[in-house]
Formats: sequence, structure tokens, C-alpha cells
Amino acid sequence: MTIQLQSVNKQYQLGKTIVNALKDVSLSIMQGEFITVVGPSGSGKSTMLNLLGALDRPSTGKVIVDETDISDMSDKQLARLRRTKIGFIFQSFNLIPVLSVYSNVEFPLLLMKMKKKERRERVLKMLESVGLTSRLNHKTEELSGGQRQRVAIARALVTNPGIILSDEPTANLDSKTSEEILDLMQKLNEENKVTLIYATHDHSIVSRARRIVKILDGQITSDSAA
Repeated sequence: MTIQLQSVNKQYQLGKTIVNALKDVSLSIMQGEFITVVGPSGSGKSTMLNLLGALDRPSTGKVIVDETDISDMSDKQLARLRRTKIGFIFQSFNLIPVLSVYSNVEFPLLLMKMKKKERRERVLKMLESVGLTSRLNHKTEELSGGQRQRVAIARALVTNPGIILSDEPTANLDSKTSEEILDLMQKLNEENKVTLIYATHDHSIVSRARRIVKILDGQITSDSAA
């Protein structure tokens, strides 16, 4: 799965003020890359991730996924794209506390109307890969921060997406747990060729990436191999 931003601008209106979150940004990402997007708060990192993940639309310019311009897709088409091709790992995990670990990971497959047998096979395989087989019936509120992040990773990967987007994935984790999570994600990147794009301030993530994109005041100032 390839994804591109072509001359993208993104503006927001705050009262009477126009905020230029991204300014003429172009970026090409190939399948299997491991990229970090770095920059200070307010630089445009999260806006860029939202556009790459089809969570938002550009004000001008194009977002191209597998040679298809998604900028003018309907909300329904974008939702399908997110369900089938893109995985998200959020800083706050965004798990459903009343559901079990198993049900949280299964949830996106239910939205895809996948048959029960295939759902179960996928969920169990993914929970095994993140080391949570023994916790599948636990509620997420009973888990540690690191375990919750593993559930979030399993949920993001269970649909076999081509790309994973994550905004500050280690912000709520201690250093030991952060390293374990990064080891897991790096392994998945190398073995499954899942594209990883992290927006982060964490130097331990930046040091692992194979490509670093620096952004400042809504513009890419550097794009280089690590």
C-alpha cells in the first residue's frame, strides 16, 4: 500500500482567525517503510497523520492511496478505507472499557461483517502475537498501561491493514514498557511489511525509524533516511 500527499494545504478557522496547519506539503510513502514525523507541538504532525489516515480532508491538494485520489471520496467510502486498509494506535488507547480484551480486538471485524469462525481465528492469532492470550477474557480496565497498548496494537492489526498510524504511542508508558512495545511493532514491520508512521517526540522511537520527516510551522523542513 502506497500513500501520497500532493501539494496539500489544511486550514482551520478559529473564530475570525484562519490557522494554516499544513502548507503545500508533499510526501510519498512506500509499503513497508518505518517513518517518524517529528516537530514541536503545533507544528502540524497530528494534522498530517489525520490526512494520511483519511480522518480528515485537505483544504486543497490531493491524498493518493494506492493510486486512487481519496480527497473527494464520500464519508462512507472513507470509512470503508479506514476499516480495511489503515490501522490506528491512539495515545489514550481508545479501548471500550466495558468489553473484554477479546471483544475489543474483534470489534473492527464485526464492522466488516466477517464470519464468526474467521473472526475468532484472527483475534486469537493476533492476541497470541502481542502476548495477551491469557488475558483475552479480562476487561481492559483490569490491565496495565502496557497491556492496554498491546490490545490497541492487536485491534489495529487484526484487519491486516497496509499502514499503521500512531500519534505519540509511548506517551503514557514507562520506559521499559515503551521498549517492549517498540520491539513488538518493529518486529511486525519487518516480518509483515506493515508500514509504520509515528508522530512523536520520543527519541527512542526516532532512533529506530528508517526515515525521519521533520515538520515545522506546517511545512516539511527535512525528509531523510535515518
